[in-house]
Amino acid sequence: MSDSSPNTGRIYTAALIVIGDEILSGRTQDKNIAQVGTWLGLQGIRLREVRVVPDVTEAIAEAVNTLRARHDYLFTTGGIGPTHDDITVDAIAVAFGVGVTVHPEARAILEGYYESRGGLTEMRLRMARVPEGADLIPNRYTGAPGIRIGNVFIMAGVPAITAGMLDALSGALEGGAPLLSETVGCWCQESEVAQLLADTEQAHPGCQIGSYPFWRDGRSGANFVIRSTDAEELAACSRDLASALEAMGKPATPGGI
Repeated sequence: MSDSSPNTGRIYTAALIVIGDEILSGRTQDKNIAQVGTWLGLQGIRLREVRVVPDVTEAIAEAVNTLRARHDYLFTTGGIGPTHDDITVDAIAVAFGVGVTVHPEARAILEGYYESRGGLTEMRLRMARVPEGADLIPNRYTGAPGIRIGNVFIMAGVPAITAGMLDALSGALEGGAPLLSETVGCWCQESEVAQLLADTEQAHPGCQIGSYPFWRDGRSGANFVIRSTDAEELAACSRDLASALEAMGKPATPGGI
């Protein structure tokens, strides 16, 4: 289900499904991919895939079953609010082949939250519905909890609420060594140093080098991000890359440009 190597050991992977017609239409710009990816990295888990799917039961269920089988963890964002088009819970229940039930703890949480906010209406009660057998993820912002079933974590679409749910999960998931990174910048065209990058990465099997070109101040440059779970190997690769750039007459900038 996950990849591994003798240099980095067990690598834990995750996928993210961003759910919502408003994302696909461009009406709403997603911010959860970046924050989920960053948070996972701190847990020692690699975000390997992201899918954006519409508010369609079949599309959600198919994506959930594909990605939860392929990775250690699967996260979803969006579609767990109180309105009729919030169908994520129902779709994931279909994926697992279970029914939907009102979680008693979630109901109690919502009753307390809405006691001074007009009471728990039928539509608000929708936020207490979970696939049968699911557990809750605390939500300190609006009361309505996230949901965990198997290796699937069902979260809100609002980034601030998602952040709170992620915070509640911090340290709770099994992961591998955190992925570390260093950046080396250079005023050069990416194509000029492509072979150098490949040779440097090959000389350091525990590292990966990503190249990110830019155009600034009327000239071309690139930042090279080296990633590894081994701090010593990371430092060695960064030094070798900087030295190789210098040898080509292309001064390196530690930390990036």
